[in-house]
Amino acid sequence: MPSVQDWINNPLGVVDGAFAQNNSGAEWEKKVVEYFKEKLKVNGAQSWVPSLNDVPLHYLKPNSLVKFRCMIQDMFDPEFFMGVYETVDSSTNSKVLRCGKYKDVTDCGQVDFNSRNAVTSERQTFYCVPIPGESQWVKEISFHQARVVPSTSYTPNRHKRSYEEDDEMDTQAQCHCANSHRNVESKRLETEAPSQNNSPSRCSSNLDLNFPLPGEQGPACLVKVYEGWDGFKLNDMLEVFGILSVDPALSLMADDKEASSLLDPTESMETVEEQRAHSPPASLVPRIHMLYAQPLKHNNPLLPSAVSEDKGACRFLSGVLSELTSVRSELLTYLTHIFLGDSLAAEYLILHLISSVYARRDVLPLGKFTLNVSGCPHSSPYTDQLYQIIQQLVPSSYQICMSLHNMNNQRMVPRKDYTANRLVSGTLQLASNTSLFLDETQLEQGQLDATGVRNITALGNLISWQKVDYDFNYHQMEFPCNINVLIVSEGRSLLPSDCQVHLRPALSPPNLEEYLKTVQLAQASSQLNKYRVYFTVARSLDYNISDQITKAVEEDFVEMRKDDPQSVSAEDLHRMLIVARLLSLSYGQTSLSRENWIKAKQMEMMRISRTQQQKCVNGNEP
Repeated sequence: MPSVQDWINNPLGVVDGAFAQNNSGAEWEKKVVEYFKEKLKVNGAQSWVPSLNDVPLHYLKPNSLVKFRCMIQDMFDPEFFMGVYETVDSSTNSKVLRCGKYKDVTDCGQVDFNSRNAVTSERQTFYCVPIPGESQWVKEISFHQARVVPSTSYTPNRHKRSYEEDDEMDTQAQCHCANSHRNVESKRLETEAPSQNNSPSRCSSNLDLNFPLPGEQGPACLVKVYEGWDGFKLNDMLEVFGILSVDPALSLMADDKEASSLLDPTESMETVEEQRAHSPPASLVPRIHMLYAQPLKHNNPLLPSAVSEDKGACRFLSGVLSELTSVRSELLTYLTHIFLGDSLAAEYLILHLISSVYARRDVLPLGKFTLNVSGCPHSSPYTDQLYQIIQQLVPSSYQICMSLHNMNNQRMVPRKDYTANRLVSGTLQLASNTSLFLDETQLEQGQLDATGVRNITALGNLISWQKVDYDFNYHQMEFPCNINVLIVSEGRSLLPSDCQVHLRPALSPPNLEEYLKTVQLAQASSQLNKYRVYFTVARSLDYNISDQITKAVEEDFVEMRKDDPQSVSAEDLHRMLIVARLLSLSYGQTSLSRENWIKAKQMEMMRISRTQQQKCVNGNEP
């Protein structure tokens, strides 16, 4: 059997070996996939595989096994490729049957296109980007967890090429021919949508990597999927394990008109924009031929990705649960300092950060808990520092400053570009459990234009229904999401929220910025790691309410309405139950206890009382 060096350094050798042993049936393909799955299950084996997230592309060996932690940003049309083909030795006329799977270009040699043994197969292509808004601590910890395998270390004989340099290199690729062409018929069905007034976008012509968030860095990849692609959805988080392909011939096919003779004649129906979007230079957008993909429920590197499947992971989880209450107490103290002595606001922030949509009842998302922290100072950098603190606690986050300029100019909703036949990303195309921080303290008086109104509407729909309506020109397509939205504002937010807590500071430090920095620096990295694990674990716990507690809650509700039926509404009860659920999970308890129900009621009464007092102070506040 191949050694560690072989299956990571030369995975195509494993593939070709399996094909040579049994190329007459499909069993060899299953054996290849199972072989790599078993290899990756070995304790620590996944850390041996070089990651595109950590290692610059030009330091990765072509055709080696790599991994990529990513989000599916777009799904292209299926493409055909030569699954099996025959090459002819011109000197001896001998023929060799070869495997075309997991490759973009054929091996050197003359291909017999008329061979009866040739097999045309189909594969899907995903455009994948690094997980949007992934925190720096996630990247650093993931990098330090990786283990280097000496045989896979690769010293490049060139510097990373620019797009122009690729063109020069491509003309030298004489021994390659195209191994794939797109399913043009299926593509035409989509691109025949009305294209009037659909001028080519600037994004299409400038080789924009199409990251959802501005300022993002890292590689984008075209991931070739050979089986089970119907099981993947747009915006899914994955860790892809596959064979890296960066052959210069890929750029040749995309940019050199002379290469068109190698492609299917109908390929000329593509627009220039579509070719550039779907076949960018491999030096900028490498290809990964997927062998195995691990869906990620979270991207916290401090925890196993699949707790239930691993005994060691279960032991780890048991240890975390035993410490959850003490970690919660330390976390509450930390956040109380951040909120200037306001422990109630700190409690609600903890509940917010562990909230997650766990089910949908018709159109209603269950489990969401959008929090509006009002009373935040406008004239200080408090909200920016609050975001930076949250960024240190959660795996993925993004801050939107809701200034008039941003609202009128930012592209939040993804839209379909029919000219380039791709989905142009927007800032609301985010992975599950991303923390979205909306800073409303920067919103000034002025006029929202059409874009601003669309953006505010999109944010409202995201908060209320946990969905984003992507723009497909003449219709909208609804995409469900699971985004934690935290709104900070001076008064009550203009956006909807599930809960508003007004900040009531008990401290007034002379230098707020220095105070917050001091509080942050007092937290050791080991302590921050405990908080990071706490949030991910608490969010993943199951929850139920016993019949006995359900009956007690119903009796409480009747008792609360006895004197004044208007004092507690059904909506108030619903919110109390949400708070009680999150409160239980925050203590690591998977069922509601009488004690937590009483505490949830007390918290809600304190919060409502505080909000009503603030309304009396600000009579014009809604």
